[in-house]
Amino acid sequence: MKNWPLWEVFIRSKNGLEHRHCGSLHASDATMALENARDVYTRRMEGVSIWVVPSAQITASNPDDSAELFDPAKDKVYRHPTFYELPDELKHM
Repeated sequence: MKNWPLWEVFIRSKNGLEHRHCGSLHASDATMALENARDVYTRRMEGVSIWVVPSAQITASNPDDSAELFDPAKDKVYRHPTFYELPDELKHM
């Protein structure tokens, strides 16, 4: 187990919702990671879909670099749907 790679686990709780990161686990391969994720993270029927991704395959931004990555978006308010009122019938938006 010491040499098994680390996997990140994402669960989708209901159809139509996005997958959310719920934790990490070690497994020898993708099949084992999926089975272990099911056993560990969906014991009470919490999910309808599971994704497992090798941690080594994830590239993340550095929080110290957030200004150069995200500040330019502040100048583009037209990209944010703040101008629209959504009907109450719309869920999960």
